[in-house]
This record gives sequence, structure tokens and C-alpha cells, in this order.
Amino acid sequence: MTRVDLDYKDTMQQEAVPSVSDDANFTLNRFPSYKIGADNVIVEVNEDSKVPSLKEIVAKETVQLLEQQKRLSVRDLAKKFENGFATAAKISDEAKFREVASLDRHVLLKKLRDVLESLRGRVAGRNKDDAEEAIAMVEALAVQLTQREGELIQENAEVKKLANLLKQATEEARKIVEEERALACAEIGNARAAVQRVEQAAFEEQKLVSRNFEMQDLEELMKEVQEARRIKMLHQPSKVMDMEHELQALRIQIAEKSMYAIQLRKELAMNKKLDDNSHLYDLDGSESLGSCLRIIPCTNSSPDISNCSIQWFRILSEESKKELISGAIKPIYALEPFDVGRYLQAEIISNNKRVTVTTTGPIDPAAGLGNYVEALMRKADTEFNVVIVQMNGQDYSLNSIHVFHVGKMRIKLCKGRNTKADEQYSTSMQLCGIRGGGNAAAQALFWQAKKGLSFTLAFESDRERNAAIMLARRFAFDCNIMLAGPGDRAPTET
Repeated sequence: MTRVDLDYKDTMQQEAVPSVSDDANFTLNRFPSYKIGADNVIVEVNEDSKVPSLKEIVAKETVQLLEQQKRLSVRDLAKKFENGFATAAKISDEAKFREVASLDRHVLLKKLRDVLESLRGRVAGRNKDDAEEAIAMVEALAVQLTQREGELIQENAEVKKLANLLKQATEEARKIVEEERALACAEIGNARAAVQRVEQAAFEEQKLVSRNFEMQDLEELMKEVQEARRIKMLHQPSKVMDMEHELQALRIQIAEKSMYAIQLRKELAMNKKLDDNSHLYDLDGSESLGSCLRIIPCTNSSPDISNCSIQWFRILSEESKKELISGAIKPIYALEPFDVGRYLQAEIISNNKRVTVTTTGPIDPAAGLGNYVEALMRKADTEFNVVIVQMNGQDYSLNSIHVFHVGKMRIKLCKGRNTKADEQYSTSMQLCGIRGGGNAAAQALFWQAKKGLSFTLAFESDRERNAAIMLARRFAFDCNIMLAGPGDRAPTET
């Protein structure tokens, strides 16, 4: 608060005259902007010195519109001029608002000068000097305000002129838009008519071309029919059919003669063996996959086969090499798929005397087995019903039926949810026909799932057993695994 002398203390308390407002900025020689609100309340208006004036904004937008007029479309140009029209209306409103604000400032300055005059008459000393200085500043501000009003009136005149120009440009733009729209509609109508004419002409031309093609196709078809009739008249279908029947009958006869020749060759070899008095043993059984070969004595003087040592071999006819069949040491041997195309030989040792018996020819494949296996190869998993005869070399007491799954990646033996073995193809896995046994050996196989786990399985038929062996070996070969029986990969020299 401003210090007051003691003589005027009572007067200041009674009159309660306030000091000059702290908001006055004597350095800038101006007062802050105010406006009078409701109930004569003075409201401060925030002014941002960085915001450009409306005149500059309108001039800038006008220049941009004139620059873009050449590259804008009619619709964009019309929209831009409409925006300019709205801006002009806004400028006019703001000019009116400035006029009102100028009036408010004059009223405020007058009231402020009256307050300062009354204050100067009531104070003395330094406060009086401050009041006089404030009055002088108010008068200077009034002069500046008057100058500013003159500039504002000039700006308003220019703004009104720009607004009129924008209105006129907007009207002209609307006229241009309407004219361009009418021209565009006319051009679109002409283009549609031209397209319709072109489509009609293309349709007529396509119709004419298709008609020509139909006539040409009909003529070609008639020529082909005539040529077919001529060929049919030249040939005699009945003779052709008779020739086909004769060829089929000749093929059947050739096949029968071939089988009969093979049988005669085998019988001739057997007769030669019988004529030889030194021949002690012979092989009995069909030499084809699915059967069993049995060693039988030929003379009464032949030693008892049960007291002899026996070993079966496979012989490659091309190289004349013997391949030991591991575990085949019984008088009966069930043929398996590995034996097809090879000779089989049994070596009998009795009283330090060695006798060998050999098949008359290579083992023949089973009829239809190859096609059956090819059909099973198309499946991902094939199931066979089996009975476990032995497990790890010990007789299996239960004769319940299990399911033997042969898949592309693994083999599994299970009964319902109970799984006996489930192994992928590996080098430790073995699979082959049972080597030795009774008459049912042709229906059984030996499977070693892994080291320490092996099974002897009996199938429903020899066809199922051989198909399971061939299928598993094919799948294992696809996995780069050679699936065979014990010792089948180590042939021995003769």
C-alpha cells in the first residue's frame, strides 16, 4: 500500500480510496485489454501477439485459392470458394465485434480518467504526482486508441472489400460449376450413347460370327459322320472280335503251357534224383511263397532225420553264393518273401557225412500277393488280427486276439487300449518268417520290436502273414531301414 501522512490518515480511512492498479504497465505505456461484461464487470481479454491478423489470414487464403484455381477440379474450387464466403462472413462479424470492443475501451478509459481525477483531488504529496502521471498516461492511451481506431476503420474497409470480392468470386464459381456440370452431363450422355452403339454393333458382329462358326461346325460334323460311315462300311467288326477272342485264348494256352513246362522240368529233376541210388533225402512241398518245404528220406537206409544236424541256405542263381538263414535248423522251413526268386538248399550232416538237397528252381511268388500289397501301401496304417504264440522266447499262455498295426513310420501290437509294443523302424528291429516249426509255420512270423522284446505271432492265413512282412519292409525301406531277420545281411561263401 502507498504510505500516507498522519494528517490525512482519518480522511483515507473514511474515503477508502484505492491505489493505482498494479496491472498498469508503465514500461509499455499501455493498459491491459478489458471488456465490460454483465453487471458492468470488467473481464480481461487474453491477447496472443503471435496470432496473425484476420487481414493477413484472408490475404493468404486468397493467394492460395488463386494459385490452386488452375489445378483444382470444379467441385473442389466451388467448395473452396464456399469456405472463403464463410470466412468473409466471419471477418465481418469480427469487425463488428471490434467496433463494440473499441466502444468498451473508450468507456473504460473515460471512467478511469474520472476516477483518477477524483483521486488527485483527495491525495497529496507523492500520491498526487502518481495520480497526475496516471492521468497523463490515460490521455496518451486515449490518443493511441484513437489512432488504432483509425487504422481499424481502414482495415475494416479493406476487409469488407475482400469479403465482397470473395462473395463475387463465389457466385462466379457457382456459375462455373453449374456450367461445367451441365457440360459433364452432356458428355456423359454422349459417351453412354456411344457405348450403347458400340455394344450393339459388337453384339451383332458376334452373332454373325457365331452363326458362321455354327454353319462351319455343322459342315465339319457332317463330313466326319460321312467319313465314319464309310469306315464302318469298309470294316467288318465281327472278324475283329473273333480275332480278339482267339488272341485271348492263345494267351491262356501259352500261360498254361508255360506252367506245364515248369512242372515237367521239376518232375524231371525229381526223377533224376530218384534214379540216383546215392540220393538219401529230398524236399517235399510246393516251391512257391505261402507253402512249407519238408526234408524227407528217399530210402529206408537213410539216417533218421531227427538225429541229423540241419541248416537251410538261400542260393543266388547268378552268383552261386550261399546265404545262411539264421535259425532255420528244422526239417520244415516256411518260405518267406525274401526267398522269392532264389534257390533254397538244406544241408544235412549225419555221422560226419554231409548231404545237400536243393529246390529244382527259384521260389515262385504267390499269386495276387503283389497287387494286394500295392493296395495296402496306399493306406497309412494296416491292421492284422494275430495271436501271440511266444513272447521273449517263452510260450504265451493267453490265446486272445491282438491287433498288429503296420504303419508308414512304426509298428504297434495292442489289444484294445493295452499296448504290448509300439516302436518306430530302427536298425535294432527285426521281422521275418518263423524259421522252423509245424505245419502252421507258414502263418507265423518273428518280430523283434527292440532289443530285449520279441514276439512270435500267428496270423489268420499265410497270405496275411506274407503281406504284413512285405508291407513292413517297404515302409522301413522308405525310412532308410533294411528290415530283415537275424543274420540275413551276412551271406557266407560256399
